[in-house]
Amino acid sequence: MNKYTYVTLRQRPEYKEEAAAWFHAKWGVPQAAYLACMDAYLNHETEYGWYLCLDGTRIAGGLGVIEHDFHNREDLTPNVCAVYTEKEYRCQGITGQLLDLVVKDPTSKGIAPIYLITDHIGFYERYGWEFLCMVQESDGPDLVRMYLHP
Repeated sequence: MNKYTYVTLRQRPEYKEEAAAWFHAKWGVPQAAYLACMDAYLNHETEYGWYLCLDGTRIAGGLGVIEHDFHNREDLTPNVCAVYTEKEYRCQGITGQLLDLVVKDPTSKGIAPIYLITDHIGFYERYGWEFLCMVQESDGPDLVRMYLHP
């Protein structure tokens, strides 16, 4: 069984450029947008962080926390974003560990609840997330599921 390391970007700031490129490759959001959010976190301008699962030096999974994640409900903040685990690492509990970190770290800083949008049904509930409502995506008419972790 592999041993993975779970870190915040503040713990391993040398991963900033690689992480921004990795998230960009997964989601298509401009790398500069990830870098701006990561810089704000690393410079202590925000407590909305970035979390990685490392297999040695390789990024196996990751996610972030940002103000808003492409939806029209600006009152529902902050949002978990860019949740991704590489295909060969799935079904090993990595996303669950990352979600646990993303709940515990902000909560320890007085940030709660936190929200996320997804089209998955049943996955996030396993980790204590509760369906809240449908929200409109900011770039179109489609609705997407909004969850919260109290």
